[in-house]
Amino acid sequence: MPASTPISPSKTAALTRVLDSIPKGYGRYTAGTINPGKVDALLQKFHHLYGIGCTPAQRLTRKKHGKANALMVVFWPEGATEVQWLLLATQGTGLESESLIHVEDKHRLLWLGYELVRYANRRRTSWTWRRPKLEMAEHYLMLTELMNKHFANAIADFLQRLARQPGFHGVREQTWAIFQEARRRGHARELPRIFYVQKTSHGERRLIQVDKTTPR
Repeated sequence: MPASTPISPSKTAALTRVLDSIPKGYGRYTAGTINPGKVDALLQKFHHLYGIGCTPAQRLTRKKHGKANALMVVFWPEGATEVQWLLLATQGTGLESESLIHVEDKHRLLWLGYELVRYANRRRTSWTWRRPKLEMAEHYLMLTELMNKHFANAIADFLQRLARQPGFHGVREQTWAIFQEARRRGHARELPRIFYVQKTSHGERRLIQVDKTTPR
């Protein structure tokens, strides 16, 4: 099977891949940005160094020998002039040259404008994304301004934009809280339906050119 990795064209796809990977042990990370023209070279480099395009069987072999497994989450929307990437890794050897941070460290992962947090989900702990506190404060200020000016149409448009943002558990809770604040302040129109993230593809897989002279 050729080495490959998904390329996510949307924030929802990229952020979903992170949430899908962390429970599988990919709890360490480092991130960066790169010019689109250099993406293939970066993927090839990280595959040679860390095996980001390895098959499930190859990953089991690496784990058996105490090596860390790694994967790349790549956010590359159409027309982007800058591509954002996140390297996730399991416990093990082989990534000592990278300054990896653990997702459970006090400093939370903030990526693509969203903050990674844990929450209780039916007697177990799950991961989700939410908006940072500063952004939420700005949303409440915007709501207050629009309510004070009685701009009913602008309020409805504002709430609709929030409802359409990636519908992860944490984001939905924040959106609902703003909706309730709008109701409390007298917004009488029907509230928009909050977007809910269903099973989402991580993106089309991109082949990684493998230089067989370079060991993995």
